[in-house]
Amino acid sequence: MSNNNLEAGEGLERGLEERHIKMMAIGGAIGVGLFLGSATTIQAAGPSIIFTYAIAGIIIFFIMRSLGEMAVERPIAGSFSAYANDYIGPLAGFLTGWTYWMFWVVTCMAEVTAVGIYMNFWFPDLPQWLSALVAVVLLTIINLTAVSAFGEIEFWFALIKVVTIIAMIAIGALMIVTGIGNGGEPVGISNLYSHGGFFPHGISGPISTLTMVAFAFGGVELIGITAGEAKNPDKVIPSAINSVFVRILIFYIGSLFVIMCLYPWNSIGTAGSPFVLTFSKLGIGAAAGIINFVVLTAAASSCNSGVFTTGRMLFNLSNQGQAPAKFGTLSKTNVPKTAILASVACMLIGVVINYVAPGKAFTYVTSVGTFAGLFSWFMIVYTQMRFRKTLSAEQVGKLKFPTVFYPASNYITLLFLVGVFVSMLTGADTRVAAIVGVVWVAILVAAYYATGMNKNKASEDTSKKAAV
Repeated sequence: MSNNNLEAGEGLERGLEERHIKMMAIGGAIGVGLFLGSATTIQAAGPSIIFTYAIAGIIIFFIMRSLGEMAVERPIAGSFSAYANDYIGPLAGFLTGWTYWMFWVVTCMAEVTAVGIYMNFWFPDLPQWLSALVAVVLLTIINLTAVSAFGEIEFWFALIKVVTIIAMIAIGALMIVTGIGNGGEPVGISNLYSHGGFFPHGISGPISTLTMVAFAFGGVELIGITAGEAKNPDKVIPSAINSVFVRILIFYIGSLFVIMCLYPWNSIGTAGSPFVLTFSKLGIGAAAGIINFVVLTAAASSCNSGVFTTGRMLFNLSNQGQAPAKFGTLSKTNVPKTAILASVACMLIGVVINYVAPGKAFTYVTSVGTFAGLFSWFMIVYTQMRFRKTLSAEQVGKLKFPTVFYPASNYITLLFLVGVFVSMLTGADTRVAAIVGVVWVAILVAAYYATGMNKNKASEDTSKKAAV
């Protein structure tokens, strides 16, 4: 088991502090959807949506422990793309790296557009494209400065989300117990069971939301990408990963529990964001502005992570001989400058497409991103199983951060992910994401063989070294 063959030559700076990565782990598990889109899942499942988030949270924890086992042993920038290359084969690394790169590019396309929309809340006459452009330029400059600058900005972005959710939970709990903001009459928890019961749509309710809930956690695997530039990864990565499930309990399940206690589940979503309603109920007149600021920073945070991640993925793919060599160069501040700029250029093309192309064309492009998250998780878990097969019993005993309940947790997770994919194929709203995703993988496979990458010496050498 060679831990240093790739990382020794990377040249990236380990400038991410423990507080950066811990807060990024929180930010990765909290998206804009919690503030604006939670009503959709609540309407589909009622109060039983809490169970769906709990189950998905356990699966995410299993995925992150699988990633953590490899990331602690080999903390490199390419993370699970490099591991797939080494322990499954160059084609697997190629597919994983480019698919995950595309995931963040299309995510940033959507989030950059969202920045423009949120800015219009305060400045209705400001062109959306201008807000989007300014945001991308600023985040690109930050990412080109140094990895510590990226970490610092991401820390404060995540902190804004965390403080807002904790405030909402605290205020909601006071309303439930003391009646503050409700005329002095405690709200209680009767709304959880008084409107058709806890399972108003039966067991099919929470099952129907599995796809939406699973993708709400997309981005949490970013912890693995940061391992290549983290100070003391042996200590920081395990700590961040172990607290993922607790964060999901607090931020998702805690906030949804409070929201559904305060309001009948079948009325949520008919009068705006539940977060805005809760702050307004306490007499906070600027509630809508506060939440708009939070979702604006959440969108900017997602873009910031996207610029960071796509740059590292291209850098790693270049090192594996699966992307142009120029993407493997570093700037004077030890960041993959060329790879970052190339990725940002693609994000800007997406913004243009969003404004000039028909809506459906952009939907098909972003569908790749929906599929890509699921594909990446599957590859993380499967790669970890292949990684274990390269180890002797003695080496397994020396693992610093072994995954839990191996291999049962792996099989459970893979079965869950396959189930979500089948759900995508059978769902009218998600079928296009599954189909376009499969087509994307087929195109990548064709490109891999058409360009002769299957005969590429660099990726073959990398794989051989990993087994040493």
